[in-house]
Amino acid sequence: MTMSRRTIIKGMAAAPFVTAAGAAVAPTAAHAGTITPGQFTLAKRTSNTSGQFADHIAGLARALPGVGVSEVLATANRPASKLSSAPAGVGGFSHGFTWNDGDQDAVEWIPQGITTSADALGDGLWPAGGKRVVLVSWYFETDPDDDKVDEFAIDKGIRVSFVDYSSASAPVYRHALLVEPVRASDGTHTYQPVRKHAGGIMWYGNRLYVVDTYKGLRVFDLDRMFEVSTGLPDVCGIHTDGKYHAYDYRFVVPQIAAYDNAGTRLRFSAIGLDRASSPDSLTVTEYASSLDAPVVDYSGTGWNGNDTQLKTPKIVRWPLDYTTRELASTTATEAVTVKQGKIQGVVSRQSKHYLSRSDGPSSNGYLRTVTSGTDTPSTVVRLGVGSEDLSFHSGTTADWAYRESVIWNLSEYAGRRAVYAVFADGS
Repeated sequence: MTMSRRTIIKGMAAAPFVTAAGAAVAPTAAHAGTITPGQFTLAKRTSNTSGQFADHIAGLARALPGVGVSEVLATANRPASKLSSAPAGVGGFSHGFTWNDGDQDAVEWIPQGITTSADALGDGLWPAGGKRVVLVSWYFETDPDDDKVDEFAIDKGIRVSFVDYSSASAPVYRHALLVEPVRASDGTHTYQPVRKHAGGIMWYGNRLYVVDTYKGLRVFDLDRMFEVSTGLPDVCGIHTDGKYHAYDYRFVVPQIAAYDNAGTRLRFSAIGLDRASSPDSLTVTEYASSLDAPVVDYSGTGWNGNDTQLKTPKIVRWPLDYTTRELASTTATEAVTVKQGKIQGVVSRQSKHYLSRSDGPSSNGYLRTVTSGTDTPSTVVRLGVGSEDLSFHSGTTADWAYRESVIWNLSEYAGRRAVYAVFADGS
């Protein structure tokens, strides 16, 4: 999270002591306290102001060829590079990759969220018996130097990188644009960009969950993506040429639903899947800008939910239904407060919650843990500068196994970007 969508905090905390392996004694303690989960509720929404998402998608399907993840991967057009060693300062490194030069240095597209096919299906491949896949979300920044003057005229929303990681030595990928299907005033089915921060994503079955900071969760359908025309980098939706475009991206991923916050105010900053819980569940956490005295900022307008505000950052859990890939309940089943600032990612394993904590463009981040109902902090390992979202990958995943469990992370700053996994125990 960076630049004008979130002002960079320039004051740096005192550096922690770091071991040779990159593990650290944390500068700030993390404390967790149980609070009433029932106050956190969501309302499922399957439409927007122009009609039902399903109807819009059906209309697009009559005009455009449909594709799935396999088809997008088959057209991967950008090579990634295997990381031969850990990014600077990262401890417990397992493996990873970097983007091609254009994406590595792009100032207008900023990577944020990460999830993998080990989230999507328990055996680890997509589809079953298929490929090892990593997905990464990027948001578009019109003012990358944060000088209050836009260097780019059009906010192009969110793109997702579909990375074929079946060969870790030679990953390849392709970007697709997330879109919200709508109906134009003349009745034509079209779509528009999703201009959100996309700070966290979670792939579960054929659904991609994306956090919408002030609102809740957006859900996208990975089985019903569409191939569109290319060649017009500044056009999204149906154009005067009668063709559909997506800012020169070949594929679009349509929104199929949303879960709008309907209870106590919550900042939806990051999301993670918990396959160790029963049933499967997701957890959401909140960003606060101060490390030493974290307070969630609920100022401004546009928030969903009621006016109740608990300003200590929280981790909130909702159960999932693996048969439908939807929420099993719109009422949270767990909520804890966490005295931890600058949380950029969360992933839980029952009562153990892993957090990524950043510290601006000059200092490394950290992977930390906190246990529900306790106030005992634990810092696992040091992460890269600009650390962002998390995704847990069990070492026992049947078709994509490692010698032990790892946690995926990524870094956001141009010229220093990496996508990598560290061992979950920091070893």
